Amino acid sequence: MSAPFGKLIEKYPDLSACLLDLERAAEMLSACYRAGGQVLICGNGGSAADSEHVVGELMKGYLRRRPIPAPTRQRLLDTFPDQGGYLAEHLQGALPAISLVSQTALTTAYANDVAPDMIFAQQVYAYGKPGQVLMAISTSGNSMNVVRAAQVARALGLRILGFTGQGGGKLAAICEVTIRVPYDDAMTVQERHLPIYHALCAVIEAEFFPE
Repeated sequence: MSAPFGKLIEKYPDLSACLLDLERAAEMLSACYRAGGQVLICGNGGSAADSEHVVGELMKGYLRRRPIPAPTRQRLLDTFPDQGGYLAEHLQGALPAISLVSQTALTTAYANDVAPDMIFAQQVYAYGKPGQVLMAISTSGNSMNVVRAAQVARALGLRILGFTGQGGGKLAAICEVTIRVPYDDAMTVQERHLPIYHALCAVIEAEFFPE
């Protein structure tokens, strides 16, 4: 068991039932990034906020420094001799991730003009590539715009990582891995999702940015 998962279970013993799926989720995300892929993330309400939060942890340093590679640093210095040092010092290694909830003009237009349950599915269709990961968050597992996104992702060959409550809903049947928090009420499920995201981000960061 990796250290972040050990700390997670120590602090939240009720999540021990999720440990196997957490390890599978970490391997899924690692495989995606090893292949040069990106992670797409979607959810509603508090889970939409979580989508943004996870992107923030993946796209910049979370618990570790993430210096950019020496060849990239040198290219910056060669291209901009007087400013390259600043650029190099203030860029950080990134694990590419896109929050599908951020596209306000697109999602509101799609909901109004086409179908509200397809707002995330359209983006999966546009951004998704085989081997990438869709992180689909729904406390009930039955949020139809998240389920539709997972359906399109599966058809296009993306891997799907679900975050739900203990029932799993319709989403669990589509996902390759579903982390089912052992509660039913949305508030408690969301409260447990947050430390799970943090632990996953810590595990992935440690693999790609070793100290």
